[in-house]
Amino acid sequence: MTNSAQYRSWILEPNVWLAIAVVAMAMTLAQSAQTQSFTVLHYFTGGADGGNPIAGLTIDSAGNLYGATNYGGNSNCYSGGYSGCGTAFKLSLHGSSWVFTPLYAFQGGSDGAYPLADLSIATDGTLYGTTSAGGMGHCSAGISGCGTVFHLRPAPNRCKSVMCSWNGSVLYRFTGGNDGGNPQSSLLFDNAGDLYGTTYQGGPSGGGVAFELTPSQGGWTESVIHAFAGGGNGSFPQGNLIADGNGNFDGTTEAGGGCGGQCGTVFQLTPSNSGWQESVLHSFQGGNDGYEPVGGVSMDAAGNLYGSDNANSGGIVFQLTFSSGSWNLTPLVSGLGLAPLPAMTNPPIADAAGNLYGTTVFGGGAGCPYGCGVVFKLSPTGSGWTYTVLHEFDYSDGQAPWGRLAMDSHDNLYGTTLQGGSGNCPALCGTVWEITP
Repeated sequence: MTNSAQYRSWILEPNVWLAIAVVAMAMTLAQSAQTQSFTVLHYFTGGADGGNPIAGLTIDSAGNLYGATNYGGNSNCYSGGYSGCGTAFKLSLHGSSWVFTPLYAFQGGSDGAYPLADLSIATDGTLYGTTSAGGMGHCSAGISGCGTVFHLRPAPNRCKSVMCSWNGSVLYRFTGGNDGGNPQSSLLFDNAGDLYGTTYQGGPSGGGVAFELTPSQGGWTESVIHAFAGGGNGSFPQGNLIADGNGNFDGTTEAGGGCGGQCGTVFQLTPSNSGWQESVLHSFQGGNDGYEPVGGVSMDAAGNLYGSDNANSGGIVFQLTFSSGSWNLTPLVSGLGLAPLPAMTNPPIADAAGNLYGTTVFGGGAGCPYGCGVVFKLSPTGSGWTYTVLHEFDYSDGQAPWGRLAMDSHDNLYGTTLQGGSGNCPALCGTVWEITP
C-alpha cells in the first residue's frame, strides 16, 4: 500500500523508474497512433499560473475548462523543491485561441494548499473543491494542515477583463481526527445543495472517511457518512466518488480487500433509514485483476463501471458489470505501463458509442527514460477490445498525464500532464492539452 506522497515522489524522481513491461491481454494492439490532432493549450510556468497539475479538468456548459495545480501561485509553500501552494485556473476559447486565466492562488496555512482533485461546478457557475493540506491539524510529515473544502466565485464587482481573479472561502477545515483528513477527491452535489466527498486519512480507524457537508446557519456542518475500517471493507479512498442515478455513490479504496488487506476494493455507499451502508463490489486479489485502484471508477450509459489499477506486468483496465445479483469484474487490457510503479492513476471515460479513453503515466515513445505516457482508446469488438494509441508524450509537450480526462460534446478530449512542457519547476511544470478527432 502506498500513499499519494509516495506516488508523487515516484513521478518526480526519475532515478527510481524501473524497466517497461508491456504485456497485452485480451486486446488487439494498434501498431501506430491513430490520426488525431493534438494541441498544447497551456504550458505552466510555475509562477502565477501554477505548476504541476495532478488534477484533471472540468468542462462547463459553455465549453470552458477549469482545473487546479498542485504547486505554483505564490511562494508561501515549499515542498520537495517545488514552490507555491497551488492555483485554480480557467481556459476559455475566444475565436480560435484559448485564453488562460489564473482564478485563485491558495495561500497555505488556514486557507489550504496543494489541491489534488478536479474542481466541481455548481449550478450557479461557481467552483467547489478540496485541498489536500492546509487548514487545521497535522496529517502529513513536513506539511501543515489536514486539508480543506473551498468555494471559489467571481468578484462581486463586474470585471471588464478576462483575466480577473475570483474570491475564495473555506467551507470546512479537516482536523485529521474522526472527521477525516487529507482529501484527494472532488466533490459531488445533491439536489439539496449538500456536498459529498472522501478523505484519504482520518476517521476512527485512520483509513479515511466519506463525508457530507450541509449548509447550516450561514456556515457548513460536516457529517461522516462512512468510516473506512480496513480489512475487507477497504481503506484509503483516493479517487473521486460518482453517483449512479439511484442515489448510490461508487468509488475505490487503495487498500483493504485481498492481499492481506493491501490490494484495494471497489465499493458502493447506499443511503438507508439507518444511515449509509457500504457494499464491496469487488475485492482485488493482486492476480489478473491487479491491485491498488487509486483513481475511482467511471460509468457508461448502460451502468457498467470502469476503472484502472496496477499489476506486476503494468496497468490494467477493468470493467464491472451487474448480473444475477452480483458484480463481476473483467480485465479488458493489461500491461499498459511500468511495473510495479503506478502505471494508471484514473479510470477511463466512455463516449456515446461505448469507446473508452484513458492515459498511462509511463510508456510511449522517446523523450523520457521509460516513456512520458500515452493517451489511448479502447474500442469494443466482437472478440474483445482494440487498443489504439492516440498520442505519445515526448516531454516537450508534457510528461505523466496523471489527472482524469474530460470530453466535450464534440468528443474532443482534454487533459493535463504533471510534468514536462516548460517552466521553472524541477522537472518542468506540466501542460494542458487537447485531442480532437
